[in-house]
Amino acid sequence: MEKSRKISKLCILCIVLGMLSVATIVTLWSIALTDSRVVTAPWDIYRLPDTLKPDHYKLTLWPRLTANEQGLYIFTGKSYVVFQCVKETDLILIHSNKLNYTKWEGGQLAKLTALGNITAPTIKSSWLKETTQYLVMQLNGYLTVGEFYQMDTEFVGELADDLSGFYRSEYEENEVKKVLATSQMHPTYTRKTFPCFDEPAMKAVFHITLLHPRGTVALSNIKSEAVSQTGFEPTKTMSTYLLALIVCDYAYISAQEGDILIRIWARRKAIGERHGEYALNLTGPILSFFEVYYNTSYPLAKSDQIALPDFYFGAMENWGLVTYRETNLLYDPLISSNSNKEKTATIIAHELAHMWFGNLVTLRWWNEVWLNEGFATYVSYLGADYAEPTWNVKDLIVLKDVHRVFAIDALASSHPLSSKENEIIKPEQISEQFDAISYRYIVYSLYLHHFAYSNTVATDLWNHLQLAVDASGMELPSTVNDIMNRWVLQRGFPVITIDTANGHVSQEHFLLDPDSVGTVPPSEFKYEWIVPIKWMDAGVVQEEIWLLEKEGTGNLFTSVLWRKQWTNMKMYRLDLHTLLIFTVLSPFIFLTASNKNLKSDQWVLANINVTGYYRVNYNIKNWERLLVQLSTDHQIIPVINRAQLVDDAFNLARAQLILTTLALNTTKYLSKEREYMPWESAMDNLDYFYLMFDRTGVYEAMQDYVRNLVTPLFLHFKSMTSNWTKVPEGHTDQYNQANAIRVACSTGLEECLNLTKGWYKQWMDNPDINPIHPNLRTAVYCSAIAAGGAVEWDFGWNMLKNATIATETDKLMSALACTKDKKLLNRYLEYTLDSDKIRKQDATSVIVYIANNLKGQTLAWEFVTQNWEYMFTQYGVGSFSFANLISGVTMRFSTNPELDQLYTFKQENSDIGFGSGTMALEQAIERTKANIKWVDKNQKEVWDWFLSETE
Repeated sequence: MEKSRKISKLCILCIVLGMLSVATIVTLWSIALTDSRVVTAPWDIYRLPDTLKPDHYKLTLWPRLTANEQGLYIFTGKSYVVFQCVKETDLILIHSNKLNYTKWEGGQLAKLTALGNITAPTIKSSWLKETTQYLVMQLNGYLTVGEFYQMDTEFVGELADDLSGFYRSEYEENEVKKVLATSQMHPTYTRKTFPCFDEPAMKAVFHITLLHPRGTVALSNIKSEAVSQTGFEPTKTMSTYLLALIVCDYAYISAQEGDILIRIWARRKAIGERHGEYALNLTGPILSFFEVYYNTSYPLAKSDQIALPDFYFGAMENWGLVTYRETNLLYDPLISSNSNKEKTATIIAHELAHMWFGNLVTLRWWNEVWLNEGFATYVSYLGADYAEPTWNVKDLIVLKDVHRVFAIDALASSHPLSSKENEIIKPEQISEQFDAISYRYIVYSLYLHHFAYSNTVATDLWNHLQLAVDASGMELPSTVNDIMNRWVLQRGFPVITIDTANGHVSQEHFLLDPDSVGTVPPSEFKYEWIVPIKWMDAGVVQEEIWLLEKEGTGNLFTSVLWRKQWTNMKMYRLDLHTLLIFTVLSPFIFLTASNKNLKSDQWVLANINVTGYYRVNYNIKNWERLLVQLSTDHQIIPVINRAQLVDDAFNLARAQLILTTLALNTTKYLSKEREYMPWESAMDNLDYFYLMFDRTGVYEAMQDYVRNLVTPLFLHFKSMTSNWTKVPEGHTDQYNQANAIRVACSTGLEECLNLTKGWYKQWMDNPDINPIHPNLRTAVYCSAIAAGGAVEWDFGWNMLKNATIATETDKLMSALACTKDKKLLNRYLEYTLDSDKIRKQDATSVIVYIANNLKGQTLAWEFVTQNWEYMFTQYGVGSFSFANLISGVTMRFSTNPELDQLYTFKQENSDIGFGSGTMALEQAIERTKANIKWVDKNQKEVWDWFLSETE
């Protein structure tokens, strides 16, 4: 009985405890369900904690330039990093990706020692976290704040051909296959080379040693000291993404610019054929220009630049060792075009600009990529203009950058220049930041000295600019911070509308699809910008004004509009491309009343020379006056603004702010136009009409109109060049000559087709002598291959494989996509997945070239959708530009079935993902919706207009 009682008490106790346990579990679940806080392990967070700060690395790498028994190319490495503990922690997180580690004592992946008079805690456990790309070390004790520690590792990585991290590139020279090891660390691939704190703010000094075969040369950011084991001097304090490591059998040419050693490295044959001389001759003057421009000496002892056979980006600004695609660094005056020459000049200037702005002073995090790229884009034109003053290359920024960025920034799915740091965390999100928008904004720096060898955010720049403004005694309508935040913290840009009948000026957020307004996130600035407006009245330049709010009514210079006056001014432009420092500037004057405003009985033109980042619309009467001026004496209007009027009109029409026929009317005067910029602007915009209508009945009428329009330009250059036997003297005239041939042939002008087919036939008859001038080859090759068949295509392919310089390869590569033979196009698409035929770096471009061809559009889209998983997960990793790929193959989409295909593609591949193409896919969907509505609304009107103009 007693035993029974004991059992009963025990049962009751168990039941009570069980109920308590259930209650506890339910309570905990309830708390979990109602508490919004989620506990995330530190190694599941993509950003490094702020507990450790690297001081320096000691790294030894040995790349194997021959395959092992398993057919793999590998590299082995030993490294240690010395870091300081800045906050107490028992956890070490350091980036690592695709590295296999040698285990230390206790089976740990690293060894930890203390450098002071203390003992480092032992490692409790260590493992690799693949998702967030960490080597994780949990310690048995806490690190001491202020103390330095050393972490040693030994590892093996694959020297793959994936164009990221430390990778392999191959080429043939004198029929011998050669392998080189090179690197692309930007933005998050240093961790694929050795374990490191791989964030831009984690700057450190790097001590590098490279082991390499005898007969090869090793290069890195700083000067070297030895031969087959090459040690380098310690680097400056810098970010991991700027590190460069190369082992190759290259030659170089050199020059000295003051105390700076300048070297151009390339394949021995390319150096022997003097393809690096133009780059060498440019580099010294551009470096000197930037030293004066920045008022800061070049911080290194040498400037190496190297041309690589396989390279993902156009170039990369590694500090002291800039890497380039061959086509962007090497120039042969007998084979390369003036376009290739300009590209080489501007890209060299862009990368050298980064040696200060980006390398010496670096963005803190990738949410403000524009701090690096926008500025470098702008000053690249200044550097190139200094080196080649006769080109007037500064004007071309409008066509090559501003108009290009407008197209993306006018979408609701655009993004602000600056995002919140916590919105950009994953590697693929970081890669997405390097789009055209991030290259749009241009700023000026007087703070290089203050932030040298450290990191900054945008507000640091605004604060230093404000100090300069205050010191100069000038006045602005608001603080620099207030003005600039409206441009960098909200997406898009405004359209300024001017009514010359009453002087009313207003602004609104410009969107290509007006129906997408509701999908745009709210802005703390309510999509209002502080806008400087430069304008002229009937050809006479007026005083600049500022629009401060949504609109100005009645008198132009009320509280919402502000005007400035100055005398004896020496200044850099202050506008929405640049925010530069004014000197010798008289005080600004606030005017509350004035008899002058934008009310006028003559034509008014705003945004003179496109110094502002906005579009301009007018009342219909002013548009009509501008069209009359264009048709009677177009040269009264500045050439940049003639290009701007066309581009603004076409985009305003797409946004349904003006009639499409009004936009088309801006092209009618072009039969009298001989300048490159207006023609290029017009053809860029008419290309959209071709994309929308080349599968409809509109196409034939449009071809007739454009052919009539371009014929006078074609005949003009025929006369100027003495029947195509001479080269125009002007830089942009050479561009426009190529334009004339391209457009005339593509619209079926018989004289042009006979010309291009004849030149190509001469080349086929004698392949050793190419009679086609380099400036015209892209247009001529495309025209002849489009008009020909398999024989012409096969000849072009053979010439591509035998080309001795990458610029010629690029011309043929684009031209081969012009064929109308679908079998050839399908064959060409298959080549993009065979790196022996098409280098991985070029695969995206070839697919997009084919998609641009009406005959190849469907083929390219089907190819991408069928091969997406393979390209995204295996072949294309690190080499395909997925954003450009998705954008390029969907540019023509304008029907509901095509929109459905996009949705299906998105759904079917959601598990695989889209990486850096995620935003591009959303933009493609948005663009397709807008295209569908635009075509439905405008097709008949456009068709009737073209018919009426060609009767």
